[in-house]
Amino acid sequence: MSIEKSSIYTKKGDQGKTSLLGGRRVSKYHQRIEAYGTIDELMAHTALLRDMVGREEVRDQLLVVLERLMSAASVIAADGNDLPENMPSLYEKDVHFLEEAIDVMDHELPKLSSFILPGGEQSSSQAHIARTVCRRVERNILMLNDKEPVDEITLKYFNRLSDYYFLLSRWLMHISGKKEIPWKP
Repeated sequence: MSIEKSSIYTKKGDQGKTSLLGGRRVSKYHQRIEAYGTIDELMAHTALLRDMVGREEVRDQLLVVLERLMSAASVIAADGNDLPENMPSLYEKDVHFLEEAIDVMDHELPKLSSFILPGGEQSSSQAHIARTVCRRVERNILMLNDKEPVDEITLKYFNRLSDYYFLLSRWLMHISGKKEIPWKP
């Protein structure tokens, strides 16, 4: 019995190069690859967070975030003129979606009187992990932007998304009935 070769491996990247959307070959440590690779990492953390949350409205929000993250990864991976016609994009409405969710959660939360430490509830801690990875995505995209322009809405989206994860972490603690851990320097 013969087993057909999987299409998952192409061997084209065995020499440390990969292709961007549009065809340009770059090193696997190119700043674009680092940026969209970190978005991929953020997607995995967001998916785990979504799996941990029981509230359907939050699960729905996180599904939208996952879809937007996939779009953002495509935007960052795109390079050149030979791009698909149906290239996804980020829009101002995606930033507004996050801002509305932040406003709703913030309205339900007590005001912060000190810095807080992560921890105390698993889904809240996972939201903090997503927040820190999101900040790394933002830094990677800013480094890329220093060399090759990145759409302003993409930069704005990730800045707002880290705020969303922070408020979500607080909100998840709040609805669990657990107390946030204040930092006591």
